[in-house]
Amino acid sequence: MAGGGDELKLLGLWASPFVLRVKLALSIKGLSYEDVEEDIFGGKSELLLNSNPVHKKVPVLLHNGKPICDSQIIVQYIDEAFAGSGPSLLPIDPLERAVARFWAAYVDDNVQPHHQHQAHDNAAASMIYLHADLIKSKMRVLQLLASWLQSSKSKTEEEKAEAFKQTLMAVENMEKTFKECSKGKPFFGGDSVGYLDVTLGGLVAWLHTAEKLLHGVRLFDATRSPLLEAWLERFGELEAVKAVLPDVDSLVEYAKQRQAAEAAAAADAGGN
Repeated sequence: MAGGGDELKLLGLWASPFVLRVKLALSIKGLSYEDVEEDIFGGKSELLLNSNPVHKKVPVLLHNGKPICDSQIIVQYIDEAFAGSGPSLLPIDPLERAVARFWAAYVDDNVQPHHQHQAHDNAAASMIYLHADLIKSKMRVLQLLASWLQSSKSKTEEEKAEAFKQTLMAVENMEKTFKECSKGKPFFGGDSVGYLDVTLGGLVAWLHTAEKLLHGVRLFDATRSPLLEAWLERFGELEAVKAVLPDVDSLVEYAKQRQAAEAAAAADAGGN
């Protein structure tokens, strides 16, 4: 229960960074909810299919039985519907709030439209960089997510190397963004966690997982991104974050299982 007669139920997958994004927002706002795990690979529940009939994907937040879909929209809804609970996640300034909403939704729709953790053409990202500095700051966060996800899904060694190169370039931009947004304070949101912290925070556990899978290769380090490395440690130590993020060893095993399942499915398809 969220309190005040409100009932919250989250339909999700424990390992999904998009679901984790919503869980972080709920935890940071101090809201309780029922966590409903979906078997999105083995068979989606009728509740999920009825709650999100268009995309049939997680996450879905049910607030007093009414569904809200898409992680970015859910985070914004949580911040507005429970404005009196916890810190504000979205910027206070109306223009900054509108810009953050528009471009975050745009990038999620165009960079990760199928929710399969694959990145697509970044031409839209290049176009966005022509706009104002405020827009570029929001864009850098989501470009980082896209390029990192692409590196994890690339098939050949050449593709992986190129994708990781793009990721490192995005990290450089993210380092600049943190400096601009935080203004010397601990988080993207300033003194407290904000919208961009939650956006990137959904990937924190997967960053640690990738480090294990890639035998110690780190995305954020003291040499190329000292501010982000410090942010990663600082963010991960927050009680509201520790209460949500999954165990890294469990994510490693999950990643290996999914990779094996996809390889088996590809082999079966090739044999037909």
